[in-house]
Amino acid sequence: MPRPLKVGVLLPDTENQMDGASAEWADLAALTRTAEAVGFDSVWVTDHLIHRADKPLDTPVVIGGDLRELEGPWECWSLLSAIAAITTRVEIGTLVICNSFRNPALLAKMADTVEENSGGRLILGLGAGWNEPEYRAFGYPFDHRVDRFEEGIEITTSLLRTSHCDFDGRWYQIRDCELRPRGPRPEGPPIVIGTAGERMLGLTARYADGWNTWFSQTNNDLEQLKALMKRVDAACEAQGRDPKSLSRSSAVKVEIGPHTPSTMSVDPLTGGPEALADQLRDYAAAGLDHVQLWIEPNTVAGYEAFARVLELLDQR
Repeated sequence: MPRPLKVGVLLPDTENQMDGASAEWADLAALTRTAEAVGFDSVWVTDHLIHRADKPLDTPVVIGGDLRELEGPWECWSLLSAIAAITTRVEIGTLVICNSFRNPALLAKMADTVEENSGGRLILGLGAGWNEPEYRAFGYPFDHRVDRFEEGIEITTSLLRTSHCDFDGRWYQIRDCELRPRGPRPEGPPIVIGTAGERMLGLTARYADGWNTWFSQTNNDLEQLKALMKRVDAACEAQGRDPKSLSRSSAVKVEIGPHTPSTMSVDPLTGGPEALADQLRDYAAAGLDHVQLWIEPNTVAGYEAFARVLELLDQR
């Protein structure tokens, strides 16, 4: 019997996230291989450049998740390319790529290359960005992020879905651009937009194959997630789109065993394997197609312990 929803795992790609330790590539490779071996459907990485508290430095940034004063992540696309090379079955995804960090035509080129490297297993998660300190640190403009995203998503989707784009906007100019060669899927990977903003929800309904939210936007609470999904439905209806044609996913924090307290301060789903499996069935019944789990502890042992939950989900 098929699973009621796909279950992915978020890798600890930032300092201090691997049960208090900082994962190197050998650790991330071991986690990825374990996730594939025990039956997860997907593996995900985030896209940040530095996590740093805004002024004053002892005040943590809390939008998008609690952070220590200074933490560094590994670069998203470099990790994803390596993950594609060491896996054969799991889907690989970005949660989510920041439009501001890369030219949208180059982004399409990078995405279709990873799509090729993975044999058609990429899920391209996109967003407008939110963390102002990393913009300043790496020299990216923080203004008009949604305006820039609106132009960028048109360029990226045009190239991935038609192989061609000619665009003259305020923020981007793309001249007779061709995406060649192409990866294994003629229209490229599925595109998922992560957002809770009204304007971004409209762009999601217009351009995306799927929608995603992070657990801090719902306090890891299913009832709050249901309320947010009603807004997703309304955005689809406003665009004249059948809401059922847009897939839904959410990051969810779960606790499978003892762990070092993390900076992800929302309350996790808890309980034994049966209780966790039942809670994930509730997410499926609410309309989610996919969850990206932040597992505590985010270690090989944590993934292996969660394998029993996956077995239970497969039974009914």
